[in-house]
Amino acid sequence: MDWMARNIDRRGDPRALWPEVRAIVVLGVGYGPDDDPLAILRARMRGAISVYAQGDDYHDVIKPRLKSLGRWLIEHAGGDIKVFVDTAPVMEKPLAEAAGLGWQGKHTNLVSRRWGSWLFLGAIFTTLDLPPDAGERDHCGNCRACLDICPTAAFPAPYQLDARRCISYLTIEHKGPIPRALRPAIGNRIYGCDDCLSVCPWNKFAQKGREAKLAARAALRAPLLADLARLDDAGFRALFAKSPVKRIGRARFLRNVLIAVGNSADLGLADAAERLLDDVSPLVRGAAIWALGRLDRARLERRAERRRAGEGDADVVAEWTAALER
Repeated sequence: MDWMARNIDRRGDPRALWPEVRAIVVLGVGYGPDDDPLAILRARMRGAISVYAQGDDYHDVIKPRLKSLGRWLIEHAGGDIKVFVDTAPVMEKPLAEAAGLGWQGKHTNLVSRRWGSWLFLGAIFTTLDLPPDAGERDHCGNCRACLDICPTAAFPAPYQLDARRCISYLTIEHKGPIPRALRPAIGNRIYGCDDCLSVCPWNKFAQKGREAKLAARAALRAPLLADLARLDDAGFRALFAKSPVKRIGRARFLRNVLIAVGNSADLGLADAAERLLDDVSPLVRGAAIWALGRLDRARLERRAERRRAGEGDADVVAEWTAALER
């Protein structure tokens, strides 16, 4: 684990979180993959899960290590601490840049000359007055690889991200139906998106992650969409135990899976989509309509009359209307 200390500056004014803070220790943990994250995008019958989410939840792995380092700091230098790992509105990326860990690239994520784009960040706020480290300068140059590869054109300009078009936001944070215009571009990405990270030229210097708990689980590297579409609540919780995927819940996850099913062009997955037309979750039902309509419109039309007439959710009714008018 690399660490750098940086005195307070105006980056989000951390004193709003803790008035007593005098300095911030910013830490980075590399999680570089051992294969090409873009390769699975060609396997349309399998789901692509972001590299960071294929192992244990990094919050649960890194936070105890930060607390351990914080206790050591108190024992040797005194003062008090607070620890944050994406658990409060801490401006971690600009703070990490100021601390010399890397710089915010044109994709808005941190880039490190040692770790490339694959870096988890955490911070220790302390009441100690620590000496500052030298910040890192921008090394992106004229490169546009991360901007040009984005499937949904989520970068209106370098260093700017429109989260409303970002696949990571849409598949993880967005709670409702994903806009229909963006669904085809999502492909088989069922949790997050690594495209802009994967193509960064600085990754040629990146080291592979060494933390065993963050390593990809075999079951999450390239799961079959057909298997994922069968998950009930218990199966979902079991498969994603200790995984960050678990926090979005089964309904949002199956929404994503069904979008991938609809993009698969595999008629064999139409059964999975049809079965989920009757799911208890309106979010899942709506996505199932879209998926089945993409794979087998005739079958969707045969199922429409009874299911559409009895549907009480406005979003699902809108999906029926859009699918049948397409």
